[in-house]
Amino acid sequence: MYQLHIANKNYSSWSLRPWVLMTELGIAFEEQLHPFEALSNFEKFRAFSPTGLVPCLLDLSNSQDGDTCVWDSLAIVEYLHEHHPSVWPADARARAFARSAAAEMHSGFTALRNSCPMNCAVTVQLNEVPDALQRDLNRLDELWCQGLDNFGGPFLAGGQFTAVDAFYCPVAFRVQSYQLPLSDLAMAYSQTLLGLDSMQAWYQAGLQEPWIEEGHEDDIRAVGKVMEDKRTRV
Repeated sequence: MYQLHIANKNYSSWSLRPWVLMTELGIAFEEQLHPFEALSNFEKFRAFSPTGLVPCLLDLSNSQDGDTCVWDSLAIVEYLHEHHPSVWPADARARAFARSAAAEMHSGFTALRNSCPMNCAVTVQLNEVPDALQRDLNRLDELWCQGLDNFGGPFLAGGQFTAVDAFYCPVAFRVQSYQLPLSDLAMAYSQTLLGLDSMQAWYQAGLQEPWIEEGHEDDIRAVGKVMEDKRTRV
């Protein structure tokens, strides 16, 4: 049995990655949600995560030898692949692309993260599109189109949703929230991700969360004007 520790669905892009992957692939797990707090989550999150960060996966299936703890979204994906091969594409060429693209998202796109912090519930008009953000958007568009063209879509590495798509699901929410300009093909892929049942379930749960963490809200106000907030409890 898997236990997945995550934070707010409205804010936590890193939590979304394994959650949407496991949900979309039908990998059963127990969700443990820990809301972000105003000052520091470190000590509270250290109760289940060695780094004090989310996400963190516990595999409780081998309790005789002790629970297996896996932290960091990329490590979680690779651990799941050992037991669930459909996490990555079966085709070697598609799998190589998928791993490379996921790793690029994991370590790159810094301007996109900083200029467009995730908040599923809002629509934001950016104050500006800095050059660094535009470069990230250009690379994002190029990467998505490369995968869709090479492997036939509708997902980045072919006909099935895999881990690489999970890594870009938070970006799809950013595209929606910040009305980011992309090519028609890239925008269609973003809409495909947003339309997944798992993504809609995450989105609706985020809208209904009662927690407002001002640090995350301040990050958004620093980069643009909130035009709409769809949360049901604010």
